[in-house]
Amino acid sequence: MVGWTVARFELLPPRFSMPADSYEVTQVTVKSPRLQKVGGKGGIAGEFFVPAYQRGYRWGGHEVEALLSDIYADGSRAPTDNYCLQPVVVKRRAGEGAYELIDGQQRLTTLYLIYRYLNTEVGVESGHRFSLMYETRPASQEYLRSLDAERRNDNIDFYHMHEAYECIRGWFAETAARLVTPSKLVAFKVLDYLENLVYVIWYEPENIDATTLFIRLNVGRIPLTNAELVKALLLSKDLDAHNFQRRVEIGSQWDAIEQDLQQPEFWAFLSNSDGADYQTRIELLFNLMAKRRPDEKDRFFTFLHFKNALDGRAKVNSSSVWATIVQCYQVLREWFEDRDLYHKLGYLITTGTSLRQLLDLSELEKTKSAFGRAVDQLIIRSVGLSPAGVMELNYETGSRKCENVLLLFNVETVRRLKHSTERYPFHAHKTEKWSLEHIHAQNAELLTTAEEWRHWLIDGKGALEKVRFDEQTVESERKNVISEVEKALSSQLTESRFTRLSRRVTALLSPEGDDDSIHGIANLALLSRSINSSLGNRAFAVKRLRVVDHDRKGAFIPICTRQVFLKYYVDAGSEQMHLWSRDDRQSYLEALISKDRGVGQYLVGAQ
Repeated sequence: MVGWTVARFELLPPRFSMPADSYEVTQVTVKSPRLQKVGGKGGIAGEFFVPAYQRGYRWGGHEVEALLSDIYADGSRAPTDNYCLQPVVVKRRAGEGAYELIDGQQRLTTLYLIYRYLNTEVGVESGHRFSLMYETRPASQEYLRSLDAERRNDNIDFYHMHEAYECIRGWFAETAARLVTPSKLVAFKVLDYLENLVYVIWYEPENIDATTLFIRLNVGRIPLTNAELVKALLLSKDLDAHNFQRRVEIGSQWDAIEQDLQQPEFWAFLSNSDGADYQTRIELLFNLMAKRRPDEKDRFFTFLHFKNALDGRAKVNSSSVWATIVQCYQVLREWFEDRDLYHKLGYLITTGTSLRQLLDLSELEKTKSAFGRAVDQLIIRSVGLSPAGVMELNYETGSRKCENVLLLFNVETVRRLKHSTERYPFHAHKTEKWSLEHIHAQNAELLTTAEEWRHWLIDGKGALEKVRFDEQTVESERKNVISEVEKALSSQLTESRFTRLSRRVTALLSPEGDDDSIHGIANLALLSRSINSSLGNRAFAVKRLRVVDHDRKGAFIPICTRQVFLKYYVDAGSEQMHLWSRDDRQSYLEALISKDRGVGQYLVGAQ
């Protein structure tokens, strides 16, 4: 759809009184929006006056072709496949069927040119019933009728009108050739769609000077949202002067819901979006009720859903529609308040389950306990692994699965905390980009600069100074390595010298003989990319100190990652605080797949 816009709409404060079929646009009274068919019976009709304060026609080939392509849709529109163009704003003038065209000149002029092409070039009788006239450019009105090629360069208006007309001619020829269909058939289909399926959203302001409104509409050009359109519908349908109190009630509820949805914790529970794509977050509820798909291209899909519901044969009234929206909000709020559901549904939404799917599931399951069991089954299907499958997860072959399982491990660990009100912070989680941290360093040799080598050796030396080994030969090697590192740091450091020393440091601080499992999930933890990059390819003891430092400074460290580096998963008597040993990995893996501490209850065959 061509990207033209109109002003945003505000609900009047309760102290203002106005007719029930209107609302305010930046303090301008506007009748409730209605769908206006473009052509055919009941289509756009009358004389549209373009005032002096507006520029002339300026659409180019891109806009003209986009409009035609949107209307035609390759001739595949079904009889019920209505299509809505962007808004047109007009103000009535004295005389029958006379309007001042405040916003939409470019669109209506292009539609006029399309109709003229159908009439004169193809011989298709369009029967369109509107015309345009210009306050200071009367010759433009005459040129629209003649489109004399020899006069196209007489002024800039003529030029753009002629170019648009030639673009229309070219579009019909190219479309017919591309689809291998007669051009007249394309023309008949375009006319059929214009007369039966294509609409504009029609507004008529009152009580304001047209020039003032034009300026307000065009300064900033803020796109109209579905939520604002739906709001106008709800406040105009079935709510006459006797129901003013009901209007005030809807307005108050609307504001309360919107304020609640602006809370970071609640919004992050419901959505993986940061909210920037929702100027009004209550639109999320409207999209849910309209069952709008993420890939829906029609900008006004949600508005049209509610418009059709309120105008359709079922004659649904606005109060019942609003009650359904409030009920949807209350369900979502109840899920958020329930600690178990908050964690389980929060995990599902974060990993890609749609909110609409969860609402559909809740409608199928009539009791809370049945819904809870269905949610557990949904998590089992989303994980899709047996205990053995989890143990075989590998960074190189299944990093996404590793991330999701570790996220579930963290979420479940927080959920199971007894006598605690702590909740997994999805709002903090979704502000970060996440990665898999190798708990035991992969390879210090990936470092490439002298400065990186020096920092790595300083950290390694610090870790070795905190360690003591019972075995005499190992302890002697520790002292020798510290001495060698000190010498290296006091002189010019070469790559070969760093490589030799880093291998000796890593050998002292690493579990023995476990190179094959470096990428297994038992050696992985969830960490934000920013913190992960600050850890680099350092030994466990060094990473441990840095993670603790980040945690102390208030960075978000997932609970299981924190517990890994605090050696939470091994016996309290363990003195290997500097190592991530084979025993550590085994204990970590056992906790991960256990039913009472990890994700075991969601693994296939473990029930």
